[in-house]
Amino acid sequence: MSITDSSPTAAAASAADATAERRLTQLESLESEGIHIIREVVAEFERPALLFSGGKDSVVMLHLAEKAFWPAPVPFPLLHVDTGHNFPEVLAFRDATVARLGARLEVASVQDYLDDGRLSERADGTRNPLQTQPLLDAIAANKFDALFGGARRDEEKARAKERVLSLRDEFGQWDPRNQRPELWNLYNGRHRPGEHVRAFPLSNWTELDIWRYIERENIELPSLYYAHQREVFERDGMLLAVGPYSQPREERVFTEQVRYRTVGDMSCTGAVESDATSVADVITEVAATRITERGATRADDRISEAAMEDRKKEGYF
Repeated sequence: MSITDSSPTAAAASAADATAERRLTQLESLESEGIHIIREVVAEFERPALLFSGGKDSVVMLHLAEKAFWPAPVPFPLLHVDTGHNFPEVLAFRDATVARLGARLEVASVQDYLDDGRLSERADGTRNPLQTQPLLDAIAANKFDALFGGARRDEEKARAKERVLSLRDEFGQWDPRNQRPELWNLYNGRHRPGEHVRAFPLSNWTELDIWRYIERENIELPSLYYAHQREVFERDGMLLAVGPYSQPREERVFTEQVRYRTVGDMSCTGAVESDATSVADVITEVAATRITERGATRADDRISEAAMEDRKKEGYF
């Protein structure tokens, strides 16, 4: 070996090269963190479940859970709080995914609560705010002590306040002033009887991260996430689909090329004009946008400045 090859400078350069080779990419780092969180929750809690609606974030979260325990099956059930106003494409995708995985699906139905009088329809026809009570009852009935949610901090200011593990009291309520520190990726899952924890493996992801990961992993999504022709009408600056749960009042109906950035109750989830028919197209589109998907397309978040935070305090996702 030459003097040059054995010099401290050469050794340092070699060590730097080795470190660079081991360094994770951003997506690899996010994936590793998400899998770590899921495994930690399963290790600490007795009866976890994963909130699964068929939307892109819950699909990515379920994909991480599959990776976390492969080749064993996902070791916890899926829970969907069904408003009764969901997009048919999303429900079909949900059921196909459950069948493919052989998973157990628990459905908490808002319609059941309306039928027996435990809840009443809102004047605005929106059912998203009605999901809280069926959710809390499903948690109690199944004795779930931890729920995985697909919320991300970049979506909305109330969600930006959440820790990765968010403690909910015996009434399912969230106190934003009573947040536990999470230093060095250490997560405190301690809770008293009756309390439970919401776990958010995607907390540090952005919408763009989600789509880049979908592209990398070749993850299938419901078709309405990609541009398609749909009858819509404009209300409060949003394009709402014409359907059994969202009807125009005096608005003009027209056909537009649209896609959905997020999915939920049809009566309050808007579409955006788009020509993005592939994941690559969506990535380009999302990279250029300056407004979050909830801010752009969710009418239920516009009820007040603190609409999401108020619902979370009551036990919402």
